[in-house]
Amino acid sequence: MQGYCQSQTQYRRLLTREVRIGNLLLGNGHPIRVQTMTTTNTMDTMATVEQAIRCIEAGAELVRITAPSIKEANQLQVIKDQLRKRGYDTPLIADIHFTPNAAEIAARIVEKVRVNPGNYVDKKKFVQLEYTDTEYAEEIDRIRERFTPLVKICREHGTAMRIGTNHGSLSDRIMSRYGDTPIGMVESAMEFLRIARNEDFHNIILSMKSSNPQVMVQAYRLLVRTMYDEFGEVYPLHLGVTEAGDGEDGRIKSAVGIGTLLEDGIGDTIRVSLTEDPELEIPVCKDIVKRYDYNFFPSNIPPIETLPYNPFAYTRRESFPVERIGGAQVPVVIADLSSIEEITPAHLQSVGYTYDEKTDKWSIGDTAADFIFTGTQLLNFELPGTLRVLVYPATWKAANSASYLPLFEYKQFVETELRSDTLNFVMMDCYSNEDRKVLPLYLNVIPRDKTAVLCLSSLNKNAMQSVRRMVSELHMNQVNNPLILICDSPAQSPNQHLIHFAIETGGLLLDGMGDGICLGYKPEANTELLPAAESTDLPGEDIYQFTNNTAFSILQATRTRISKTEYISCPSCGRTLFDLQEVTARIRAATHHLKGVKIAIMGCIVNGPGEMADADFGYVGSGPGKITLYKGKEIVKRNVDSAVAVDQLIELLKESGVWIEK
Repeated sequence: MQGYCQSQTQYRRLLTREVRIGNLLLGNGHPIRVQTMTTTNTMDTMATVEQAIRCIEAGAELVRITAPSIKEANQLQVIKDQLRKRGYDTPLIADIHFTPNAAEIAARIVEKVRVNPGNYVDKKKFVQLEYTDTEYAEEIDRIRERFTPLVKICREHGTAMRIGTNHGSLSDRIMSRYGDTPIGMVESAMEFLRIARNEDFHNIILSMKSSNPQVMVQAYRLLVRTMYDEFGEVYPLHLGVTEAGDGEDGRIKSAVGIGTLLEDGIGDTIRVSLTEDPELEIPVCKDIVKRYDYNFFPSNIPPIETLPYNPFAYTRRESFPVERIGGAQVPVVIADLSSIEEITPAHLQSVGYTYDEKTDKWSIGDTAADFIFTGTQLLNFELPGTLRVLVYPATWKAANSASYLPLFEYKQFVETELRSDTLNFVMMDCYSNEDRKVLPLYLNVIPRDKTAVLCLSSLNKNAMQSVRRMVSELHMNQVNNPLILICDSPAQSPNQHLIHFAIETGGLLLDGMGDGICLGYKPEANTELLPAAESTDLPGEDIYQFTNNTAFSILQATRTRISKTEYISCPSCGRTLFDLQEVTARIRAATHHLKGVKIAIMGCIVNGPGEMADADFGYVGSGPGKITLYKGKEIVKRNVDSAVAVDQLIELLKESGVWIEK
């Protein structure tokens, strides 16, 4: 194992210990399982049963149901009986927070129990605690005493268990020793895993969830390495980005986090946590896992001997700046408009620029592309602001204008003497057969040219790993030119496009690779990776708006460029105390223009101040019809009537100095 996975240059599933969940086998090379969680009140038997059936018929292989107290835990038997009576034998999972007694009841009923080590025994009151090593060991003994009964019940009844750490609900004890870090997340789970192993119980799955994909990916990788180093084996992993939100942003954030790990071969089951009806999560899960319906395929890319980056902590790759690309500057976005026959000012509206003919002025949005690529086309109108145009070398020469910049194939660039004095874009297909023949020459020329920005892409099946390997090669040869990530999608549906773009570029950005991004829409391309979907594709100019918005959303999800408001929204469950989808839509409508502000919308106190992690403001259900408002992790207003709570949130934003008028 190379640090945390089987290989960084080819797809190979990490073999994990096999676990049985009812009639389902998980881990050890079995297919990646998809699951979701009901949002109904667990005490409403028929509503929960009907929703579970909708999820199962959509393709869910596991269904989780919240059991916040003993009465809901007992109710699981009624729900299970109804489902079995109607012919559904899909394994059920009880979701437990705070209540060990409920977990011990549920473990005798359902096929799997999820516990959160952050609140199963420990509590979270946001207090700093100081422990000597002896006192800390005594706390572990206290956890062992409270947790062992559940372990024994699970072993006796053949019940599986997920030890599910959440970034935002690390206990005060863990926070005091390890801080709000991936290491703390891993140690929180490992404490419970060690206790279970001491009881010879191994029917265990683990998870490391966070609303921040950077933290989530680092924690899972670190957990794999820690388990392997300590036990010589790895337990199955449940992947998910918690509180991902809804719509395109929720899908992109989930695909970035989950897909980055799946590309590494890590992950045995996934859940996409959307603030939508749970059955709508399943098609997204299925679109993600269909990319990995094999355990291994061979690759002729040489292995990475020494990683040039730290996979357990984010550090941006060092590059020198070429004008506004690279160095410490935020990644740029390049919009590919080359398929438009005749580009007009109206077309630029799709990529963030709006032209007012009466005033002859342009307005530029927060998600306006930094460059556009037109191929061989010169524009017959004045460009807005600092927007510049990438074209092929012959067209650049004909343009004779500072607004146009040349885009070379790398062999062209090496062989020509006619280049821009300031900025040249150089395309490179990473690890194609032709590429390997001229790579030494290429690496000899490029580092001496301080105008070259490298545009990396790959036609290989393992495209993300191919680009990652090339970045390592550049590092070994001390090539520090800025890098643009080029990704064309051969998909057939909007969901598949989002997933393809997010996985193939997001994983590289999370590892600090990339000073820009360019997404292309290529449905005519032939691929085995993403088979055609039944749904229709995007029409007309929406294609360009879609790819441009997706590029900015990927940068936002990877925390590499913030261009809009970020919503950390839980996916709802039976604990939720208000209509989460409706409230999220209202808050989004009122606050979507607050660039860079992070707002958490949580259905209950379980997903409250802890789960909000690094949110700036929080809107949390505290009782039926009652909302508590937070600034950071501090309560500002308690028990606000839900009818006026959104208005009160806006007042809080104004009082805090972050509100701007639309």
